[in-house]
Amino acid sequence: MDELTMEFSNTRWTRSSYSGSNGGNCVEVARLSSGHRGVRDSKDPVGAVLLVTGRQWSIFVAGIKRYDF
Repeated sequence: MDELTMEFSNTRWTRSSYSGSNGGNCVEVARLSSGHRGVRDSKDPVGAVLLVTGRQWSIFVAGIKRYDF
């Protein structure tokens, strides 16, 4: 297992506070030690992870707050 895979399995993943309690369509985000963010489907925690830089994540979140999407 490589270092990044180990970090994904040992990190704390969080869901949006807007996610329902029924386990519906949710994404989870993890802050990694490198400053990157991991994004995954909460229904498939061992599946693929989208890796973005901290800057990319900040731009994305700012866009959401401005209702750009």
